[in-house]
Amino acid sequence: MASSRDIQRRIKSVANIGKVTRAMEAVSASKMRRAQAATLASRAYAEKAAQVMAYLSAQRGGGTLLHPLLQEHPDGKPLVVLITPNRGLTGGLVLNIIRYAVREAEERFGADVAWVTIGRKGSHYLSRIGADLDATFDDMPDGPSILDVTPVRQAILEGYLGPEYSSVHVVYADFGSVVRQEPVVRALVPIEVPEAEAKLPAEYSFEPSPEAILDEVLPRLLELRLYQTVLEAQASEHAARMIAMRNATDAANELVDELTLTYNKARQADITSEILDIAGGAEALRKALAAK
Repeated sequence: MASSRDIQRRIKSVANIGKVTRAMEAVSASKMRRAQAATLASRAYAEKAAQVMAYLSAQRGGGTLLHPLLQEHPDGKPLVVLITPNRGLTGGLVLNIIRYAVREAEERFGADVAWVTIGRKGSHYLSRIGADLDATFDDMPDGPSILDVTPVRQAILEGYLGPEYSSVHVVYADFGSVVRQEPVVRALVPIEVPEAEAKLPAEYSFEPSPEAILDEVLPRLLELRLYQTVLEAQASEHAARMIAMRNATDAANELVDELTLTYNKARQADITSEILDIAGGAEALRKALAAK
């Protein structure tokens, strides 16, 4: 059994770790609330933009598509945008996202897939397995603005409008709730137009033309959808880290309790041993005095 001094040192060490994990839990909870609020704030604009885009796309020829971003692109290979955290301490979130992304890419597109990553964990993994990694964006900040995803959007547009990519999908952790973050795959390009959004409640005229407006609206709509996925992924990351740190704090507290009990037992054993030594010494002294 370890000495009582060693157990005391371990109790202090575990208690300090518990303080750190409790602080990290509070920080992650704050960041999660901000990311969730930003996601909810952008949804109304995204829904109205999608509705206007659907109306515009059906202006000519009974639904003829007016823009390349709305059309199938047979050239090139499929592109998967993988969004992962930059840091760990998120439980099994990172591994679940990466496994899901690799499995879905193989099932949907086969082995010939191009990758773009947002986040260090995904880029490190794909680099290790030798995947076709076209671009990495590892410096995405916490609480990003829409300007932070502009380079990603530009890389997607250049590849899709050129000969590189035939389609673009994004894989990220969808924020369902604080305790539920599920990996999902969503199509980004070609932009899908739901049939339910094909008409607006009122008739509108557009200047200079629907085509010119689509040239402006569609890239921004793509940027907004990409921005929303980043916000969802970050909210999921912070929620997973908050839960992981809460579990770590609870485990640290339980370990402190166990170590305290062990320390009390060791201390009691030390006291008992000292009492026995004193009693044995006193008995030996008494016998020595009696022999004289």
